[in-house]
Amino acid sequence: MSEEISNQEVTTYGKDTPVGRPDIDGRAGVFVPTSAFDLENTTTIRKGAGVVGFGNPDGSLTVYFEANRFDDSSLHKWENKARKAYDRMVMNAPTVSKTKIDARMLEQIGTIDGMGIHLKHPERLQQWLELSNALDTAPAGPVVLWRTK
Repeated sequence: MSEEISNQEVTTYGKDTPVGRPDIDGRAGVFVPTSAFDLENTTTIRKGAGVVGFGNPDGSLTVYFEANRFDDSSLHKWENKARKAYDRMVMNAPTVSKTKIDARMLEQIGTIDGMGIHLKHPERLQQWLELSNALDTAPAGPVVLWRTK
């Protein structure tokens, strides 16, 4: 009989997780916090944030995030927050809105690139936004395009 695996032993860093900082228009992961992430006592990722990033060779993740702390009306929608974080990441812009984090703290739910966002697990994003009291910021579907080829 197999033993139950604890949440501390599970990682979401997998073969679909992009490794290394993407170039402009390159592919990165889209993430939401797992139950292992202490949302109530964190000083980093805030509720409702768009979180994007990439895997590191040591198995950790480097993520950039945007939660619209200053209530910019152009960042109300979740996909705009994710895009803002992505733009900072690919430009390697100076920001305090980035962190290196244990991969068990985040779950990859899709990918983002210069063309848009593709969610493999939109239900996990819905849960994240519901927990954040931000369902009104959810994208209309699992694919958000801002540019076509």
